Amino acid sequence: MKMNIKKNLKELGIRPNRALGQNFLKDGKTAKRMVSSADLSPDETVLEIGPGLGILTDEIVEQAKKTVVVEKDDKLAEYLREKYSEEDQDLDIIKGDVLEIELPYFDKVISNLPFSISSPLTFKLLHEEFEIGILTYQKQYAQRMIAKAGEGPYSRLSVMVSTLADVEILFDISRRNFHPPPDVDGSVVRLKPREPDFDIIDEEVFAKVVKELFNYRRKKIKNALKTGLALDVDSVPFGEKRVGNIKPEDINVLVNHLIDEDMISSK
Repeated sequence: MKMNIKKNLKELGIRPNRALGQNFLKDGKTAKRMVSSADLSPDETVLEIGPGLGILTDEIVEQAKKTVVVEKDDKLAEYLREKYSEEDQDLDIIKGDVLEIELPYFDKVISNLPFSISSPLTFKLLHEEFEIGILTYQKQYAQRMIAKAGEGPYSRLSVMVSTLADVEILFDISRRNFHPPPDVDGSVVRLKPREPDFDIIDEEVFAKVVKELFNYRRKKIKNALKTGLALDVDSVPFGEKRVGNIKPEDINVLVNHLIDEDMISSK
C-alpha cells in the first residue's frame, strides 16, 4: 500500500525541501520491511529521525514500548501531534534539529534519514549507546559504508564507520518509492555499534590522519602524509602503499607510529 504523500503535503501547505533532504517514503510495504528488520521487542524504545507524515511511525508504535520522533519541520511536527494525540501508544514528539539537540535514550533507531545530513548524523548516532539501527541512505553512500580496502568505493567514510560498527546492506529502495523522487535509489542498512577491533590511542588524531589520507587516495601513504599534513616522512609503516589499499587496522598502526615518534598530536 502506498500513502498519498503528495495529496497530504498539499493539504498541509508543505512543499518538500530538497536541500533539507525531504524525500518522503510512500510505500507501506517498505516501511513494514524496515521495521521488521529491527526485530523489535515490546519493551524497547525506538528513535525515529525525520518521520515526515509517519509512514514508519505507524509501524513502530504498534511494536515498541515507546517511540521518540525528532522532526525539524514545524508543520510536520504539529501534524504528528494531532495525528497521534488520541493514540494509546507511548510516543514523544521532539521538534528540533537532530544535529543540535541532545538525543534521548533509545534502544534502536529506525529512520529514513535526510540524505543531506547522512554523514554528521551517522557519526552522531555512533557516539550514542544503542543496539541496532535500520537506516535508509542513498545507494552510493551505503556502498561506501561497506567498502573494503582496494575497492572503488573505499573511502574515509568506509574506514571511520567500520571502526565503530558492523554494517550490512539489507535491501535497496527504488527512488520511485519516494516523493519527490531523489536523484538516486536508496539502500536500507543495518548498523550495529561496537568497539573498534584495534586499540586507537587518540581518536582525534586517527580521524585527522584518515581525513587527510583520503584527500589523496591514489597517492602513496608517505606522499599523502607529506602533502596533506606536511609531515617529513620517508620511512613509515605502509609508506609505499596506495591510500586506497590500506586497511583500517593498518592505518591505526601508522597513526600509532606517528604519535610514538612525536610527529603528530591532537593539539
